[in-house]
Amino acid sequence: MKILLINGSPNKEGCVNRALEEIVDTLKKNDVEAEILWLGKKAMQDCIDCMKCVENGKCIYDDLVNQTADRMDEFDGMIIGSPVYYGGPNGRLTSFLDRLMFSIDGSKIEGKLAASVVSCRRGGASGAFERLNQYFLMTNMHIVSSQYWNQIHGFTPEDVEKDIEGLQTMRTLGENFAYLLKAQKAASELGIEKPEHEEIMLTHFIR
Repeated sequence: MKILLINGSPNKEGCVNRALEEIVDTLKKNDVEAEILWLGKKAMQDCIDCMKCVENGKCIYDDLVNQTADRMDEFDGMIIGSPVYYGGPNGRLTSFLDRLMFSIDGSKIEGKLAASVVSCRRGGASGAFERLNQYFLMTNMHIVSSQYWNQIHGFTPEDVEKDIEGLQTMRTLGENFAYLLKAQKAASELGIEKPEHEEIMLTHFIR
């Protein structure tokens, strides 16, 4: 069992990373492997709605998005972390996720576990948290809960150390993630099959 954690902050060793590390430590204590992917500081191409990924099976911009999509079979779940910018997640991460989640083969992620984590100084965390969860709610992934919204507070990683409830929330998330991963594995071993979904029918409010 292995989880991919995505650090969308421009600061590799910042508050978001500190929150993700708390989750990683908990996962490892439960015999779950974990890998943190940092998106870096460079600009991230956003989705241009060219629909070429539908034709080609991958995004036309051959960067970290395609590299990550190619590896998704390795992972049993995903946790994404973002700082809060004006009450929402940051642009680099949303550009990455817009392209990843739209272009990826749905069979690589549907039925897998997912969660989001946000970091803020004071406010806007719940809005950013809900925005990130939409990626999972629209792709047949299963969102893992914790004891509170998955948010951490502070300007620096040193500040985060003082957010004892926030760090506990991260540990609880890790515990719940590990438990549900094991439950999925046990269900598979018992022959309980994943649901088969109907072909998606796209409509709008005119027809």
